[in-house]
Amino acid sequence: MKINSAEFIISNSDVNKCPNEPLPEYAFIGRSNVGKSSLINMLTNQKNLAKTSSRPGKTQLINHFKINSNWFLVDLPGYGYAKVSKKSKSIFQKFITEYFEKRQQLVSAFVLIDIRHEAQKIDLEFMQYLGESEIPFGIIFTKADKVGKTKALQLIADYKKKLLTSDWSEMPPYFITSSEHKTGREEVLEYINTINQDIFKNQGFI
Repeated sequence: MKINSAEFIISNSDVNKCPNEPLPEYAFIGRSNVGKSSLINMLTNQKNLAKTSSRPGKTQLINHFKINSNWFLVDLPGYGYAKVSKKSKSIFQKFITEYFEKRQQLVSAFVLIDIRHEAQKIDLEFMQYLGESEIPFGIIFTKADKVGKTKALQLIADYKKKLLTSDWSEMPPYFITSSEHKTGREEVLEYINTINQDIFKNQGFI
């Protein structure tokens, strides 16, 4: 997929105020400091579309970006915030949950995982929530440039083992990425493009 246009549309904390357009949406979410903003900028080939920060957990709203005028990339607040209050966490969690459970335009979520770390309980629990809620999702392993190929494959194998020994019958689609080297960009965009083609082929969305 070639990205011809990518524009910021709206930020809000109310699912009912999200864009009222029948376009497919792909939501990106992960723990704080996972490299989400850098990944979004890499995918869209723009330096500052999503604001990056040295302070984890800065994304605290639902952010909609319209891509190629025919689908939305949605930047969601992370889970497992650093340096925010318990009250703030509960507020964020509420509208994240509402987005996943109410947003009809949502086609797939992408759970971002820092490939440098072993499988984290909070990530596995969040994926479990998506599975139980019947929300399609893929896994994007970030920061692949920070580890060697052998180590990366070992960590991914660990995730497979933990998922497949619980309630999962198969590993969700997954992608290995590096925002620094633009690794995985084409694979993620082609995955989205394939889904979009099926949607548009079936006489529109919704």
